[in-house]
Amino acid sequence: MRIMRLGEPGHELPAVEVDGVVYDLRPLTADIDGGFLADRGVERIREAVQRSGLPTVEDAGSLRLGAPIARPSAVLCIGQNYAAHAAESGAAPPEVPILFFKHPNTVVGPYDDVEIPSGAEQVDWEVELGVVIARKAWRLDSAEEALDHIAGLVVSNDVSERDFQLAQSGGQWSKGKCCPTFNPLGPWLVPLQEAGDPQALRLWSTVNSEGRQDSSTSDMIFSVAQIVHHLSQFLALEAGDLINTGTPEGVALSGRYPYLQPGDEMTLGIDGLGKQTQRLVRGPR
Repeated sequence: MRIMRLGEPGHELPAVEVDGVVYDLRPLTADIDGGFLADRGVERIREAVQRSGLPTVEDAGSLRLGAPIARPSAVLCIGQNYAAHAAESGAAPPEVPILFFKHPNTVVGPYDDVEIPSGAEQVDWEVELGVVIARKAWRLDSAEEALDHIAGLVVSNDVSERDFQLAQSGGQWSKGKCCPTFNPLGPWLVPLQEAGDPQALRLWSTVNSEGRQDSSTSDMIFSVAQIVHHLSQFLALEAGDLINTGTPEGVALSGRYPYLQPGDEMTLGIDGLGKQTQRLVRGPR
């Protein structure tokens, strides 16, 4: 079951693909948002498909794929969560999860252009396993309990501008993470129960068809369950929130590859969750 949103920005319709057939979810909900996910959204989709109670989207293949969740209330990110990436960044592996934030308006569709703003010269790619929260998570008792609060998994690209992030940061990273379009998401939201072991997924990226990252979520320092549990001790996660769980080695920050330029093309994927491609363009400002 692959949950998606189809159509032009701001006018996406909620849909689900099952066995190659795309079904319209508008009889259930106007959008894939926090309110729907909190109201047993994933279970309701599964039940509706099983009873054949949904119309099909006949022209699905001709429609734009939007981000598979509507604009989240928060985009939370975990830094340096792969030891090799921490090393290529010049840092020791963290002892506790490092948290930073992206603005929700960074989230765009999996095939939308990524805009390089004026003054940005060090734009970098970061394939990440994204986690979407299903219901409020606050002060959870255990990592095992955390898994019950996850709606599904998704491919996420934590696009970063390294000069903004490091040289102009003032000690925090978010300045380099928050430019509009800096978080392509999708193509699908795959329910956690159908995505496989979140700690055994291959994730990879290319730039202009040349390999960059190729790793596994088994190399995470902090697991998906540990991250959700840990964050819930400090903030109340809400349904529809997105957590980016960190990127493996192989980014431009390492010095091994050039930073992105207008005209470059990024492709990123995670086993079972699909792949996404974006073209880099010069932004309007």
